Amino acid sequence: MSQEMLNKVQLIIGGARSGKSALAERYAKLSNLPVIYIATAQAFDSEMQQRIAQHQADRPDHWLLIESPLFLAKTIASAIENNQQDICILVDCLTLWLSNSLCKPNVEVGHTSECNLDYWQQEKQQFLIQLESIKQQAGNGQKRVEIILVSNEVGHGIVPMGELSRQFVDQAGWLHQAIASIADNVEFVMAGLPLTLKSPEATKDKL
Repeated sequence: MSQEMLNKVQLIIGGARSGKSALAERYAKLSNLPVIYIATAQAFDSEMQQRIAQHQADRPDHWLLIESPLFLAKTIASAIENNQQDICILVDCLTLWLSNSLCKPNVEVGHTSECNLDYWQQEKQQFLIQLESIKQQAGNGQKRVEIILVSNEVGHGIVPMGELSRQFVDQAGWLHQAIASIADNVEFVMAGLPLTLKSPEATKDKL
């Protein structure tokens, strides 16, 4: 089976307004597969509502939208299980999912810490296991799955003040490293221009 027919995991990272979402959507269209768009944003204010509305206007109407601010691994697993055909899953974005998870009220232990790190670690582990499972199922006769992950690169600034902000930057960096070790392709986007950090071709050249 050719590389193009295998399950693929792609990670696209970049700063705010870098063009990463537009690139991810272009790749989703080029996959020639039915697209499931998993949105992690929550519209807590009018500014975020406008951002979400703009993203919706930019996307093709026939893409299936699933809103999943939490439980991302379960959402991806359900999307794959409920579709009998080959699919492309686009997740935008991982850092909002991270923020939602870290800020999830920790009612189980009854304390008021603003950073729910235990919950995030559980969600992250389930998510990475799900990505590994997608890769391992490639070429075994099951349906083809492409997954495109969009995330913000937030590690280029100074170390922020406050526990939650520092945890967010640290956890985002560790998440990106973990995904990059699994992904087939990793691209960094700046000013609308992608820089390939990892690809099957580059990996072969280093062997």
